Amino acid sequence: MSQQQKHHGSIPKGMHETKPKEFKKTLLRLARYLKPRTFQLVLVVCAAILATLFNVISPKLLGDATSSLFASFTEGTGVQFGFLGRITMILAGLYLLSAFFTFLQQYLMAGVAQKTIYEMRQEVNEKLTRLPLKYYDKHSHGDTLSRAVNDIDNINTSLQQALTQMITSVITIVGIIVMMLLISPVLTLVVFITVPLSMLAVRFIASFSQKHFGTQQKELGDINGHVEEMFTGHQEVKAFGHEEKAIQQFNEVNERFYQSGWKAQFISGLMMPIMTFIGNLGYVFVSITGGIFVLNGTLLIGGVQAFIQYTQQFSQPLVQAAGIANTIQSAIASAERVFSLLDEDEETEETPASIDTGALKGDVSFERVAFGYDKNVPVIRDLSLHAKEGQTIAIVGPTGAGKTTIINLLMRFYELNKGSIKVGGTDISELSREQARSMFAMVLQDTWLFNGTIRENIAYGRDGATDEDIIRAAKAAYADDFIRTLPDGYDTVLGEDAQNISQGQRQLLTIARAILADPKILILDEATSSVDTRTEMNIQKAMNKLMANRTSFVIAHRLSTIKDADLILVMKNGDIIEKGSHEELLRENGFYADLYNSQFSREEAVS
Repeated sequence: MSQQQKHHGSIPKGMHETKPKEFKKTLLRLARYLKPRTFQLVLVVCAAILATLFNVISPKLLGDATSSLFASFTEGTGVQFGFLGRITMILAGLYLLSAFFTFLQQYLMAGVAQKTIYEMRQEVNEKLTRLPLKYYDKHSHGDTLSRAVNDIDNINTSLQQALTQMITSVITIVGIIVMMLLISPVLTLVVFITVPLSMLAVRFIASFSQKHFGTQQKELGDINGHVEEMFTGHQEVKAFGHEEKAIQQFNEVNERFYQSGWKAQFISGLMMPIMTFIGNLGYVFVSITGGIFVLNGTLLIGGVQAFIQYTQQFSQPLVQAAGIANTIQSAIASAERVFSLLDEDEETEETPASIDTGALKGDVSFERVAFGYDKNVPVIRDLSLHAKEGQTIAIVGPTGAGKTTIINLLMRFYELNKGSIKVGGTDISELSREQARSMFAMVLQDTWLFNGTIRENIAYGRDGATDEDIIRAAKAAYADDFIRTLPDGYDTVLGEDAQNISQGQRQLLTIARAILADPKILILDEATSSVDTRTEMNIQKAMNKLMANRTSFVIAHRLSTIKDADLILVMKNGDIIEKGSHEELLRENGFYADLYNSQFSREEAVS
């Protein structure tokens, strides 16, 4: 359509590499999503403290066991099996408790992360149904998909990993420093001499090993497909008033993703990446200095052993800290994109007018209408026309003349800059958008059918339609015959983009849907321009039945299809430059006659 961007295809990659513009502000806003789960987060911190505490104590106990064995051989006192047995039992208990609290931490964090993302994804989806058409005109479908699916999934992965790693790393560092100071302040100073070198090494390694990983699951693919389906056909969703149904369908898919997603994240979170050991230089310094202290008798050999373990453990959280910084930066960049979407201006909420739209007549009038997608660049300057009830109004003109804009204004996808549009004498701005759109049905060139049965696709035209209503509409649209030849008939499931049926059959189904809706006013936008001549004849018969006794606006490039229109409007640069019947416009020998003759000559040449 003119004035609209239609971007389909793959989702852009690499969007998470952008650094966040307002890190602190976005981080605080993201933290507010975690506030309802403060209690669970406190439990996560407690579990992390206990799991880390038990791990930190273990090297000291092993050192005591080593010192006991060393003393038994050097002093000839004999092995103290009772003491060693108690230490062994204590260590086994500590390791079991550490494993249990690590498991509990991961389990709780998986639930917190998945529930938080579940609510954020739900909020984004509901936002998409409230956005005006102009948002979709300015943003590519791939970008919107990226924000709704990939960015949220990246935040999910980051929450799951970064929070647990950050909590564990901080507690581990503090615990190790305390234990090292208790054993030997001098050796602790030796270790800290190597910290700057370790930080440089971590930064160097992290610059080459930064990873952005996301989980690919069937449910995530279903959400991706559903979101794309909903905003690819956002005009039909809004036109038939199915926003609530779209939200309900999404919530069902989202629920399935939540149930499987938190389990997958919990399992993957247990398989923590094996961190590269750094600090070998510190290990050597501690070994040499500790050996001297043992020889001097100022430190037991078990203390040196424990200190060496602490030295090795100390480098791991430093490496994790570098990874956490990259993960958090990626998450905040994704959060900024999601929040930018959530902050977009919505269609204002309207209260339905106390007007019975069913009692309004089908005549339509444009009175001095002016409009521009950009207010400084008018598309329609001063348009006035009147369509009587039951008339067929054809609109022709070159690309960008304003034909589709008229349809967008009729459906209240955009608001006028000046003038008014009236249906049955009532200004449509006095009606709610749902009321205004309930009087219209659309049949577009780009047929939109969702992943479901043929029966469900036809029934989309009217809530509560019975099987008899659906079959009657299909027969009126000349679609019943081909439907019954399919193996599952009306229960045939249409795949992605309904590729398992032909373009002409897809068009007939959209006509059946419009017939079922039984609108006062019909909009046909290039409805036959992409089918062969024979199929066009069947579609044309279905359209004639659909248009009977109904006000119809027809946009067509193939002028041979609108010869019988009651009124033809010829548009150029947003203005009506000619109007009349087909014969009248040919006699005028103006712009329309040039269009028709050139097109007729091309069709003859092709035939």
